[in-house]
Amino acid sequence: VQDLPAIAAAAKARGVAVVVDNSWATPLFYRPLALGADIVVHSGTKMFVGHSDAMFGTISANEAYWPRLARTHRRLGVAVSPDDSFLAARGLRTLAVRMKEHEAHARALAGWLEEQPAVRRVFHPALPGHPDHAIWKRDFTGSGSVFAVLLEPAPRVAVAAMVDDFRLFGMGYSWGGFESLCLPVHPEKIRTAVPWTEAGNLLRIHVGFEDLGDLEADLAAGLERYRAANPWFSPGAEATA
Repeated sequence: VQDLPAIAAAAKARGVAVVVDNSWATPLFYRPLALGADIVVHSGTKMFVGHSDAMFGTISANEAYWPRLARTHRRLGVAVSPDDSFLAARGLRTLAVRMKEHEAHARALAGWLEEQPAVRRVFHPALPGHPDHAIWKRDFTGSGSVFAVLLEPAPRVAVAAMVDDFRLFGMGYSWGGFESLCLPVHPEKIRTAVPWTEAGNLLRIHVGFEDLGDLEADLAAGLERYRAANPWFSPGAEATA
């Protein structure tokens, strides 16, 4: 979780614009412009649309940057199709209700995963043990549907055994719909400012609207497959990389 007020203060002192992607929290749970951002973007395909059936995006700006943004928009001729606009408007009508459900399910599932033996860490800022929990609590009024889980080290075959046989969790990049997703991710390949050095396999989870008990059961079965396919794990002992 970024300390946006501190970043904005440092950037403004040097005349640098601050752009924030607010797709995870949406304006319901986070207001970047009020915290010092100059421009805010949303992948509306995710939470705004809410049904994974339209391509949509938004960009907002403060008074200082809005004229430049508006000129660029006109010159590029950027527009959203009527059908996608209709689907986004439909999704916005239920955004508040959906975000509350996403938040409740994601927090509960993240807390449950913290107690599972194959899990090393759960990265969810609403959890008290998260290193940036204090910043999240100060600046946010809620949390989104996506978080990450770091599993004990295991070869790729164990990851495949886990994710390939889920009953409820699908695999997909564009989260935000009503279906839950679980996707292996590799931050060590894309991180630039700070290298990723954690040992283990990282999963990105988007929590949808399925029954929470069913989601826990699906993950529990997947974790059992993960440990069974892990040659580095011995029952009764900690796994070693």
